[in-house]
Amino acid sequence: MIEEMMTALLTAAVAQRASDIYVLPVVTGYHISLRSVTGVTLWRAVAPGIGRQLLTYVKFHANMAVSEQRRPQVGALTWSVADTPLELRFSTVGDYAGQESLVMRLIYSYHTRDLDYLIPEQRTQLLRVARRRGLMVFAGPTGAGKTTTMYTVASHLATTAVVLTIEDPVEIKEPRFIQLQVNPQAGMDYDALIKVGLRHRPDVFVVGEIRDAATAQAAVRAALSGHLVLSTLHAQTALGTLQRLRDLGVPGEQLRQVLTAACYQRVLPRASQGMAVLLDVVTGAELWQPTQATQERWMRQLEQAQLNGQITAATYQAYRYG
Repeated sequence: MIEEMMTALLTAAVAQRASDIYVLPVVTGYHISLRSVTGVTLWRAVAPGIGRQLLTYVKFHANMAVSEQRRPQVGALTWSVADTPLELRFSTVGDYAGQESLVMRLIYSYHTRDLDYLIPEQRTQLLRVARRRGLMVFAGPTGAGKTTTMYTVASHLATTAVVLTIEDPVEIKEPRFIQLQVNPQAGMDYDALIKVGLRHRPDVFVVGEIRDAATAQAAVRAALSGHLVLSTLHAQTALGTLQRLRDLGVPGEQLRQVLTAACYQRVLPRASQGMAVLLDVVTGAELWQPTQATQERWMRQLEQAQLNGQITAATYQAYRYG
């Protein structure tokens, strides 16, 4: 029964292109909800026993401690949905009353996920910028498709270049890349893996996410060595990535030397059907001397998309500030 529920849950999540699944305790039992581009919606309310069985099932199959219900745990699992492998990442924790909650992160293969651009020319722009060496940063909130975009660019480059990825953990499996995974317990942090990676003489580094000062410095050093480095970062605008990198201790002089492009993206619901990626790509002099047009470009793109009937007025209002 629980396996059937899990299959039905993941099938529904994939149909909505959900980024996360929440299994959260409530007074009457558990609420299972899906997060998609349109927000969080309730999938099913289940009795306390069913919710606990689902938690136990997931933890057992993801090699997590079934008996531990208070301390935070993480796990991973590959599940097949309609004969397509889906990578799942799990996080559990117990609250003050000892009730456990579960969040499942869904990671889609970038080969099977339809990357449709609201402005088709932006894909060409990305690939053109990626032909240069330096640091190319992708910003946006969780679920905005940053990793998918980054892998799509790297995949295009892999036809004539060696691509090496350093991630924590590896989210998307790509046999054409050399993929290394961070393991601090084994002394394999980002900096150490970049040093190892340089011996393999890759043309392109993919650094999964710049989370702290050490990772930022490691990514910058790789870019300073003459490589193209692709990475993601949490920032609220494309230009906001510069301040975020400065906050992480990257000197302004180094940023000027290595930063090739700052990209911000969101996945928007179309007015008719489906979803599409909208990008704001800032390059060249705009990075250091942004004009008013640079700062307003995101909103202008949304306005034009609304005028063209690509998105609704409600979507414009929801995404106008990033």
